[in-house]
Amino acid sequence: MVERDLCQTGIEELDIQLGGGIPTGSTVLMVGSSGSGKTTMCMQFLINGAKKGERGVFFTITEPLFKLTKNMEGFDFYDKELIESGMVNLIDLRIISERLGLDTEKYTVEDASALLDILRDIADELNVKRLVMDSITALCYRLQSKEMIRDFIFKLGSSLAAMKCTTLLTSEIPPRVFQYSQYGIEEFISDGIMFLGDIERKGDLIRTFQLIKMRGANHSRAKSAMSISSKNGIELAPLLRSRE
Repeated sequence: MVERDLCQTGIEELDIQLGGGIPTGSTVLMVGSSGSGKTTMCMQFLINGAKKGERGVFFTITEPLFKLTKNMEGFDFYDKELIESGMVNLIDLRIISERLGLDTEKYTVEDASALLDILRDIADELNVKRLVMDSITALCYRLQSKEMIRDFIFKLGSSLAAMKCTTLLTSEIPPRVFQYSQYGIEEFISDGIMFLGDIERKGDLIRTFQLIKMRGANHSRAKSAMSISSKNGIELAPLLRSRE
């Protein structure tokens, strides 16, 4: 049997469900509504990688960097020194767009190509092995057409895969809706889909997690209960069946 090159998330139960980790070089869509834990899981993925010597980059489109870092400082896994040393790089994509002179609302084909080149150059120059884009939904909004969205994600994923860089793209959806993206195209280009949802029990909302697909991995598809704590960050546990 050929041994797979795997990128461990560092979240124990998730790596078990993945059969050891995400196949290296994969582009994975992390889907969820506001407050589902997408950003926290992505940051934990980057920090855990940096602790193993794997450099990462977090591109934010919707949240200012000072808010991102302030929210993360409450978690024990967060290590400010990894940010300051450049093992985890935080970059506001809106600032890059402004410096490139790109329209902040709608990208032309030429704009998208210029942005794609910049993203690839940054990943190459920093020699990153883990990349997060939060969120691909906000970026797709600027790309105007499904053809542009498909082309952008495919080219970005292919370039990063060649660098053996594993990528997480967060996808925003309305609450209580079982869909994977706003534009209906992102999930078909991605190698994997992680779905962060919730269920209601006796008036309480319980966060849930489910691996929908992961190419190249013999993974679990069971729905898990997901919790977020300041001590351990993201934790997954078996979801107990309701007796109702």
